[in-house]
Amino acid sequence: MVTSTRTGTSDVLVRTTAFLFTVGGVTAALLSLDVLRVEGPRGVPLLVLALAAVATGPVLLVVGPRIPTRGIAFTVLAGAAALGVGTTMSPTLTLAMASAAMAMLVAIESMLFLRRRDAWVLVAVAGACQVGPLLIVHHVPLLVCAAYVVLWAGVAWAVGVLARHASTAGVDALTGLADRRAWDSALEHAIERRERRGLPLSLALVDIDHFKLVNDERGHAAGDDLLRATADAWRELDVPGMVLGRRGGDEFAVLLPGTTGLQAHTVADMLCAAAPAAVSCGVAEHVEGETVAEVLRRTDSALYAAKAAGRGRTVLSERRRSRLVDDLARSLAAGELHVELQPIIGLPSREVVAVEALARWDHPRLGPVPPMEFVPAAEDGGVIDQLGAEVLRLACADAHVLQRAWGRPVHMGVNVSGRELVGLGYADRVLQALEAARWPASQFVLEVTESVVEASGPAALRALTALRAGGVRIAIDDFGTGYSSLSRLDELPADFLKLDRQFLTSLTTSTRRTGMVRALLGLCAELDMLVVAEGVETPEQARLLEELGCPAAQGYHYGRPMPVAALAATSWRLDDVVPPVASGG
Repeated sequence: MVTSTRTGTSDVLVRTTAFLFTVGGVTAALLSLDVLRVEGPRGVPLLVLALAAVATGPVLLVVGPRIPTRGIAFTVLAGAAALGVGTTMSPTLTLAMASAAMAMLVAIESMLFLRRRDAWVLVAVAGACQVGPLLIVHHVPLLVCAAYVVLWAGVAWAVGVLARHASTAGVDALTGLADRRAWDSALEHAIERRERRGLPLSLALVDIDHFKLVNDERGHAAGDDLLRATADAWRELDVPGMVLGRRGGDEFAVLLPGTTGLQAHTVADMLCAAAPAAVSCGVAEHVEGETVAEVLRRTDSALYAAKAAGRGRTVLSERRRSRLVDDLARSLAAGELHVELQPIIGLPSREVVAVEALARWDHPRLGPVPPMEFVPAAEDGGVIDQLGAEVLRLACADAHVLQRAWGRPVHMGVNVSGRELVGLGYADRVLQALEAARWPASQFVLEVTESVVEASGPAALRALTALRAGGVRIAIDDFGTGYSSLSRLDELPADFLKLDRQFLTSLTTSTRRTGMVRALLGLCAELDMLVVAEGVETPEQARLLEELGCPAAQGYHYGRPMPVAALAATSWRLDDVVPPVASGG
């Protein structure tokens, strides 16, 4: 059921009103034709009114939910006045009574499209426009007029109750906006209309920045107040046809029929300016042939880009996928991607205890494309889920090969992008893929960067928590590059901390940096988290990490990423690959 943001009127009620206007108009037209037959031109005014009522039906179907409130009030007043004139000019009492009966349509339209107080005012005005002519011109008894007034009031009350009950279906209880199901249904209908009529259609997804901090620091009641205040502020904006919804948590959705992407960007900026707190917004214009899931995924990617770029801004998604995305999709379908494995060394044992699977793509024309290029392209183009699933499948297959070759258990890690992590059902898909590949969840490590967790907010934390509950181990990758690292260590559902290579650049020359790493190792030990030092490139760095008691490390000093066959052919003992570093350097 589609719900408008202005009045809560559903499409069902709009269609019902249109049907009633059509039926009432046809009825009046038949009566006016009889008057024309008997009285001649005296039946013309009523025929005009009847035809206007018939025409109102399809007009309501097309533009009903998008008519501004003032336009509806004016239409109702004009209809009441016209019916009053029709009753006054009716040549017979029977025709006057029929014209007065049509005032029920005014009551219905008022209750469906206007606020209750305004609707009752217009019902009273319409009643006065009928009772006056009936009493003065046609000398209808007072009790009969009173019966008509009771009829109009009764119909208005019944329709008002129906409108209130119908409008609460699909409405978010907290904000009064359309809920997720109702808004998604509105999007489906809008896409259908867009494809029939060729008009533009845009949508936006909006998140409140740092909403979790509001709940954590001020309580959930304060968070609920902020959500209500945001919805109230946006309801005041005069944007014809806009359908506002709350899809859950602090995520709002905006549907803008008849609006291009650039126009929607302007509306999104209005929403950002009107919001009582800073918000991030992603906007996309629907492209012909796009499904609901595809345009939502593209809008979601734009929202994520806005948050990753620093929040408090609007990002407009490109209307069409780049050629690189199309090539990547074809390569995924053809099975042309592969992974390389980089060993992770347990420093006390000097054994390869884990491997990190890294996606590799050899483009048929461009040659090797680095992940920093094709992963963002996959996110923007809506194929990140397919890419992630393929990398996970390949990594599990290679890990089985490695385990058989070495005859011992090995942990296998895979990186996840932000858009993939917050996708609907991501945790379930990963657990099902591991089960299908017969790879133990306890030997799988999902690597997610600190910045991704920060940008993705509660959705990322929920996915990570669900994965840990399923036995998956979580590693925070590139730790130390985010602004809130230490303050969030106790909140992150992680088992491993991968120390960013920036910590190692001056490890051997800065006593302060050495002290920081030593303190971080002690802190992680208290939190029952294992540290993996990334980017180890020199023997001096490796020696100092061992002296500091770092549990594990990876980097070119120990081994570069390589195909599984090459890694399986090597020993899993580090001493056979890299000689022990002498304590003197």
